[in-house]
Amino acid sequence: MKYEFGTIEPKWQKKWQESGAFRAVNGDPSRETFYGLVEFPYPSGNGLHVGHARPYTALDVVSRKRRMEGYNVLFPMGWDAFGLPTENFAIQNKIHPTEVTRRNVAFFKSQLQSLGYSFDWDREINTTDPNYYTWTQWIFQQLFKKGLAYKKQMPVNWCTSCKCVLANEEVVNGVCERSGSEVVRKEKSQWMLKITEYAERLINDLDDVDFIERVKVQQKNWIGRSTGAEVDFKTTQGDTLTVYTTRPDTLFGATYMVISPEHPYIEAWADKLTNMDEIRDYIAQAAKKSDFERTEMAKDKTGVKLAGVSAINPVNGKEIPIFISDYVLMGYGTGAIMAVPAHDTRDWDFAKKFDLPIIEVVAGGNVMEEAFTDTETGKMVNSDFLDGLEVSEAKVKIIEWLSEKGIGKQKVNYKLRDWVFSRQRYWGEPIPLVYCEKCGWVPVPEDQLPVTLPEVDSYEPTDNGESPLAAMTDWVKTTCPHCGGEASRETDTMPQWAGSSWYFLRYIDPNCTTALASKEALDQWSPVDWYNGGMEHTTLHLLYSRFWHKFLYDIGVVPTKEPYKKRTSHGMILGENGEKMSKSRGNVINPNDIIAEFGADTMRLYIMFIGDFEKAASWQSESVKGCKRFLDRVWNLAENATEGEEYSPAHESIIHKTIQKVSEDIENVKFNTAIAAMMALLNELAATGANKGEVKTLLKLLSPFAPHMTEELWEMLGGEGLLSLAAWPTFDPEKTKDDAVEIAVQICGKLRERVMIPTDADDDTVVKIACETEKVKAALETGKIVKAIVVKNKLVNLIIK
Repeated sequence: MKYEFGTIEPKWQKKWQESGAFRAVNGDPSRETFYGLVEFPYPSGNGLHVGHARPYTALDVVSRKRRMEGYNVLFPMGWDAFGLPTENFAIQNKIHPTEVTRRNVAFFKSQLQSLGYSFDWDREINTTDPNYYTWTQWIFQQLFKKGLAYKKQMPVNWCTSCKCVLANEEVVNGVCERSGSEVVRKEKSQWMLKITEYAERLINDLDDVDFIERVKVQQKNWIGRSTGAEVDFKTTQGDTLTVYTTRPDTLFGATYMVISPEHPYIEAWADKLTNMDEIRDYIAQAAKKSDFERTEMAKDKTGVKLAGVSAINPVNGKEIPIFISDYVLMGYGTGAIMAVPAHDTRDWDFAKKFDLPIIEVVAGGNVMEEAFTDTETGKMVNSDFLDGLEVSEAKVKIIEWLSEKGIGKQKVNYKLRDWVFSRQRYWGEPIPLVYCEKCGWVPVPEDQLPVTLPEVDSYEPTDNGESPLAAMTDWVKTTCPHCGGEASRETDTMPQWAGSSWYFLRYIDPNCTTALASKEALDQWSPVDWYNGGMEHTTLHLLYSRFWHKFLYDIGVVPTKEPYKKRTSHGMILGENGEKMSKSRGNVINPNDIIAEFGADTMRLYIMFIGDFEKAASWQSESVKGCKRFLDRVWNLAENATEGEEYSPAHESIIHKTIQKVSEDIENVKFNTAIAAMMALLNELAATGANKGEVKTLLKLLSPFAPHMTEELWEMLGGEGLLSLAAWPTFDPEKTKDDAVEIAVQICGKLRERVMIPTDADDDTVVKIACETEKVKAALETGKIVKAIVVKNKLVNLIIK
């Protein structure tokens, strides 16, 4: 019988679905639970690519192993279907976004099913389903009621292509993360979420979770906690400019100040400033730049001095000039900085350009030639009462002095900004609030949720920055839930990140109508045991979802303060030429083509064998063929298996070792070495022939990686029930040990020989065997052993004098 994957794979996919083999059970106290999660995809019209297949296959392997170990496994899948790509496709092709989403989901789902993933499809969710986004809107309303959602006029990132506002996290290298288009600054009234309220907890609680270190570091760096001081600088107009600095010890070196072009004091001082036209021209130019362009270190330093108003350095009373410069952002800190050019490269460049004083305050460099920035330690100079102190001592003393004078205080600060939440597009969750001239912003009553999207003639974004919904006057006009008067619906929609900030909770109880999930189900399944996703989502989705979860914990909705126990990340699959896959490079691998030629099991096996899971790996077509040959050899081994269920003495040791190796490697995401161990076992079994019991154990180990073929062979060998639900094999630690091990023989610490000894041999036996080697015999002709040091199963060191 030939291995016909084209017939075998659909057969078992149908059997798994019909039998409910992968169905998670709510309310089952008899089994330990395991919740494995992968990032649900945006259902692109292009369908599945190998970038999806790598993480999905990995967590499917883990989930299948857990199921065989007797766990009640929840491994769900759904669709992150709101957002710009669908809307843009709908605009271009004149198809309603709902229909685009339906078609794309059907295609994407068929691809996932063709790979044999053990998803519980009974729990499938879709962020565009009103039954789902009812609860997205409900969460937003709770945030609003607690003061964590607010509307604010502010400078925002405006994508010139998408024609909508972007969060800071969505602007990468000065362009839109999604479209690659130019991002400029605009003033707009925006809904904001106060994620900064959770900054400290978002850092501290990373200590309680099992995230890979680079994820933790990236989140901590993005949140950007620092300890310093707020310092008040008086101005010659009597106003106060407050700055935040991590280096209050360098105040005596502050020779000028810089404020943001958007700072409100500029207009307040307009009648005192003699160069207001020049200032306004500069402000207009700054408004055209993104935050990235404005803060880029390598760019030319630009600015305008405020002629007519100066600041006063609080530690020495000296007047210092104030400049506006676009590298200072109003949304970061206070919108004003003190500049210490002797010890900051950007300040030094600026000072040189505008011929400003440079005063050394930490000894050690030649500040006339370049900024001396190695100042974490060192002695203070030119700093009055701080002179001679170490930097660490000076920081403490200056904060005490500022506090005593009432002109400063110690402060913990964060780089993290509040989340810009509004989008001026159609295809997103409507924000469930109305505006009443009398009552202000009022939530839509909960029994009227969801607020659904109206049918519109055009989804085109508007050039004036308003959402397409703003033109739907019949939908916009409504009544105020408080006073019954006239009111208008909010016409901005939520960002794509909204639905993905809590989706893992809905999988737990997807049909619940009274809450986002029942308390009993949340208690049973929370938190997610293992979540795998891309590093690119560390400062977007992962941070946002941790924030929402902590809020839901605070209001008593969820039972845990963190949503995920464990987070792993995978490396990218590159083209055969080692470059990122793209249509323009012609190196894209279509999973459908691989499945058609080699079968889903070969695709799954290769994607796990391709290399270190956490690192990038290049696709190699020849290696795909090698994986297919391995499966063919397993098939042949099974067809020729002899009768017998017990391991033969010749195979017992390697089988137990392989069970241990594969079991441990799956848990440690070392899928490639697990497969290598099974290949070695196959070679051993094929060399001498194997009985059915031995082959069945190999099939169990291989089942999570190649589930279709192993099910077929399990059935052929008379295995009971579904292999996917059979018991995972166990190993005897005693049988994983070799009878003999090789150890090093040293003489006075220097390696002389390597010998084989019985495993766990006593010291006398080890020394006796070592003394029989030629080099030790030669040494003993002129000396004797004064001491023998034995490290069990590793080495013996003979001290011969």
